Amino acid sequence: MEPPTGVWTSLWRFICFLPFFIGLLVLGFIKGVILCPLICLLMTFGNSAIILGLWPVHCFWTYVCILRTNKFGPVLKLVLCICIVVPLLLWPPVGILASIIGGAAYGLFSPIFATFVAISEGNTDKFFHCIYDGTWDTVKGCCTIIRDFKDVCYFSYFSYMDDLKRQGPQEEKYYEIRLLYLPGAIIVGALGLIVDFVVISFVAVCKFPYMLFKGWRRLFQDCIGREGPFLETMCVPFAGLAILLWPLAVGGALLASMVSSIFIGAYAAVIVYQESSVWLGLCYILATLSIYDEYSNDVLHLPEGSCFPKPKYRKKAAVKRSTSRSSSSVHSFRKGSLRSGSMRAPLIELKPLEIIDGIINDIQHDGEKVFSQGIITKQDIEDDKINKKKSICTGLAAYSLLQCLLRSAKANSVGLLLADNITEITSTNRPTETFFDWYLNPLLVLKDQIKAQNLSETEELYLGRLVLFIGSPEKLKISTMGSPPESEIKKAELNALALRLQGISKSVSRFPTYKRRFDSALKNMSCEHARNTDGSKHNTDPETLPRSKSTFSRIFSLKYSRHKAPPADVETQLAVDKEVR
Repeated sequence: MEPPTGVWTSLWRFICFLPFFIGLLVLGFIKGVILCPLICLLMTFGNSAIILGLWPVHCFWTYVCILRTNKFGPVLKLVLCICIVVPLLLWPPVGILASIIGGAAYGLFSPIFATFVAISEGNTDKFFHCIYDGTWDTVKGCCTIIRDFKDVCYFSYFSYMDDLKRQGPQEEKYYEIRLLYLPGAIIVGALGLIVDFVVISFVAVCKFPYMLFKGWRRLFQDCIGREGPFLETMCVPFAGLAILLWPLAVGGALLASMVSSIFIGAYAAVIVYQESSVWLGLCYILATLSIYDEYSNDVLHLPEGSCFPKPKYRKKAAVKRSTSRSSSSVHSFRKGSLRSGSMRAPLIELKPLEIIDGIINDIQHDGEKVFSQGIITKQDIEDDKINKKKSICTGLAAYSLLQCLLRSAKANSVGLLLADNITEITSTNRPTETFFDWYLNPLLVLKDQIKAQNLSETEELYLGRLVLFIGSPEKLKISTMGSPPESEIKKAELNALALRLQGISKSVSRFPTYKRRFDSALKNMSCEHARNTDGSKHNTDPETLPRSKSTFSRIFSLKYSRHKAPPADVETQLAVDKEVR
C-alpha cells in the first residue's frame, strides 16, 4: 500500500493506530502473564531433568574420551583433565538458570508475538485467532525446545565425543602443548580477560544511552512518516512493539558486549601460544579494544576510527580472500528455473532453518525412492535406531546430498540445486553465518570433483551404494546397487568421496533441530511406503484371485452385508476357497 502523505494525515493515522495497538498488546500481555509460570516451570523441569540426569554420564564419558583419544598428547591430556573440571561443575547451575530465564521469556513474549501475528492477512476469523493463538502453540513450542535440547545433550554430545575417541594422529593433526609458553599464556590470558572486560564494558555503558535514544528517534520517525518497518500495514503492530521492546534489545546488546569481552580477552592466551610471544599477546589486548570501538562506531553511525591504538599481533598477516564478503551475503534462495536464462531472478529471503527444511524435504524425497526400490527396508531403519552408529540414517542423509550434487553437476549449476529443480543455493546468496561456510564450500568442491570425474550411470549407482552402506559392511556386501569399477584407482576415489559425504552429513546431524526434523522425515517415509504397499496389495492383477478369507470370516461378512447388496451363494464361495487353497 502507499504510505500516507502529509504531516496531519500521518499524525491522524498514528493516533487511530494507538488504541488498536495497545489493545492487542494488553491482550497478548494477559496471555503471557497466564502462560509464563507454566512455561517457565515446564522448561525448567524438562531441561533440568536432562541436565542433572546426564551430568554424571557426561563427566565420566568426557574424561574417558580425552584419555583414550590419540589426537592429544600426554601433556595436553593432563591439562585438559584439570581444566575441564570448571565447565563440568558450572554446567548444571548455568544450564538450569538459563532454562529458568529462557522459559520465562518464551512464555511471556511468545503469546504477545502470536497475538500480533493473528491479525495478519490470510486469517479468516481474526478475533478467534487473537484469543487462541499463542496459548497451546506456546506449550507445544516449549516441548519442542525441550526435545531439541535433549537431542543435543544426548545424541549430538555422544556423536562428537565418539569421533574424538576414534580419531588418531594418522587421521587428523596431532596436538600437544609446549610447556615453555604455557605460563606466559596463562598470565597474558588472565590480564586480557580483566582489561578487556573492564574497558569494553565501560565503552558499552557509555554508548548505551546514545544507542537507546537514537533507536527510539528513528523508530518514531518511521512510525509518523510510515517508512521503514511501518510501511506495510501488517508490519505496523510489530514495529510498534519494537518501540516498547527497544530498551530490552539495547540492554541485551550491552550484556552481550560484556559477556563476549571475557572470551575476547581470554583469547590473548591463544595468541601468545600460537605466536610464541608474550609481546604479541599484549598487542592483541590493545588491538581488541580498538576493534570493538570501531565496530560499535560503525553500528551507531558515529565517526570512523578509534581512540585506542591498534598494533599488529600476528607475525604473518592473514591472507585475505580475493572474493568480497558481500558475495556470500543475503539470507536467501534463488527462485526461478536455472535453464530459463534469466539473470534477474528474484531473491526471496529465507531463514537458515528454512534452508534446513529444504534439505530435509530432499532427504524425504530421495528416501521415498530408496524405499520404493527396496534398497532400504523399514526393518533396516528400525535396526539402525537400536544401533549406536546410526549408519543407515547417516547414509540416507549422505545419499540425498549425493543426489543433490549429481543433479547440480548435470545441470551445470554454479551452486546446489535441490530436488524441485528450481531452488538453488549458491555462493552469492548463501546465508552469512559461518555454519554455512563450513558445509557449503566443501559441498561445492565435491560437486566440482564429481563433475570432473564424468561418472557413468553404473559408477553413480555404485557411489550411491557406498554412500548408503559404507558404515554397514554387511549391507554393503549383499547390496546389488551398481557394480564396482574395474580400476582400483577409480574405486579408491569413489570410496573417498563417499567417506567425505558421510562425514559432512554426520557433522550436520549434530546441530539442534536436525534430529527432530530428520525423524519426522523418516516417519513420513515409512508411512508413505506403507500406504503404497497397502495400495499395491489392493490393486492386484485381475487374472489372479486374491487370497481368500477364512470360512468363518466370509460367512460373517456375507451375513451382515445383506442390507447393502444381494448375498452371493455361500457354497460357491466355499468352493472357490478350496480351489485357491
